[in-house]
Amino acid sequence: MTLSVICPIYNEEQYIEACIESILAQDFPREDFEVIFADGMSSDRTREIVVDYAVRYPFIRLIDNPRRIVPPALNAAITASKGDIIMRLDAHAAYPANYFSALVEAHNRYMADNIGAPCRTDVLHKTRKSLAIREVLAHPLGVGNSAFRTGISEAKEVDTVPFGCWRREVFDRYGLFDERLVRNQDIEMSKRILRNGGKIVIIPDTYSTYYARETFGRLARNNYGNGKWNILTVWYTRQFDSLSLRHFVPLLFLLSLLLPLVVGGIFGYPLIWLAAVALFVYVVVVSFVSARLSRQKHLIFFYIVVSFFTLHLSYAWGSFCGILKLAFVKR
Repeated sequence: MTLSVICPIYNEEQYIEACIESILAQDFPREDFEVIFADGMSSDRTREIVVDYAVRYPFIRLIDNPRRIVPPALNAAITASKGDIIMRLDAHAAYPANYFSALVEAHNRYMADNIGAPCRTDVLHKTRKSLAIREVLAHPLGVGNSAFRTGISEAKEVDTVPFGCWRREVFDRYGLFDERLVRNQDIEMSKRILRNGGKIVIIPDTYSTYYARETFGRLARNNYGNGKWNILTVWYTRQFDSLSLRHFVPLLFLLSLLLPLVVGGIFGYPLIWLAAVALFVYVVVVSFVSARLSRQKHLIFFYIVVSFFTLHLSYAWGSFCGILKLAFVKR
């Protein structure tokens, strides 16, 4: 069984070498897989680095993605690929030696439409601030009940997995990635599979390590975009189940603060206390969890609290702005 590994990239100079080195360390036979990087016309050294590896390792290829967003990159790579199994990677991540073989073998064992593995969060440069961000992005209060982030002990059916690994015929049956979606295209594909009777399985036999943003500013920008595209994904697909409830919890929290203030300002002050109570409960919960993480992981309490606030509020504000943007978006 042959494997095509596809990876969208854009300005990944800082991460691409670690990603490729982890690919080269795989225990899957090299004669049975190819690697296709779809580059969004990077302006840093990403293309140069990939080309250098491609010269030395002929199974690595570089193709262009002039549209610069992920779905066209994935679809172009799928079209250019030749393998029986198609596996997506992310350049912001590294993979243990058994990653390819474990996912391919799982297809034979579980006969699922999409196979994945848990995703561990790490940072490339370990500082007190970046380590606090790492812990928040791996904690249920930060990422909800997502099985691939919180960990598993046995294989189970889930609603989505990170990155993904599919038999080629899955794309004939369910279609390619929705090119309208700048983000969430992988989650939407998973929901489309499930909606049509397919099966998605996560296995504990391997994992990926995702390298998170390391500053509060980058964390905020990334999660603002995630939150905004939650709303736009539902708008474009016309399917509320294109995402899961956990994706909208930050927005609901923000609305619990804003609506009492607006309505209370119009009809009287008592409603403002609802916002105060919601904020108080949130601060208490975040402070309690942050204090525990600070003790257990020997991290700075302040950085953990700020990481939670940054993650939740940027995500929520992105969703709120996504709602406002609907007036200007064409389907």
